Amino acid sequence: MKRNVYTGRCECDAVQYKLKGPLRDSVACHCKQCRRTSGHYFSATAVSNERLSLIKTDGLKWYRSSENAERGFCKKCGSSLFWRRNGEGTTSVCSGTLDDPTGLKTSKHIFVADKGDYYEIADGLPQLEAYL
Repeated sequence: MKRNVYTGRCECDAVQYKLKGPLRDSVACHCKQCRRTSGHYFSATAVSNERLSLIKTDGLKWYRSSENAERGFCKKCGSSLFWRRNGEGTTSVCSGTLDDPTGLKTSKHIFVADKGDYYEIADGLPQLEAYL
């Protein structure tokens, strides 16, 4: 069941946030950057920046991962939390950092051409080589 308000946090609670819904279903990204920063593929929902409230930011650190985007993580525990493209007005939020229940489903896989060789994608969801 989808809600209108969601909360989430990093592993050590040094970063806490609130999202005002509804949320987009989760998208699984298999690009090399996402795999390196998360340790596997990256699965995230997204909200407009106006619907994301940072409640506690003691551990929040932003890392410029490319010319076009940055990633938010907790500098205390290392949790990957956010991804945002320059000037886009939205923030992707790691689905695994949301407090349960989320009511979210995975809707598709992107950048599957870059997926790791140690796993298969066999859930029957759409698979895009890249993502525009």
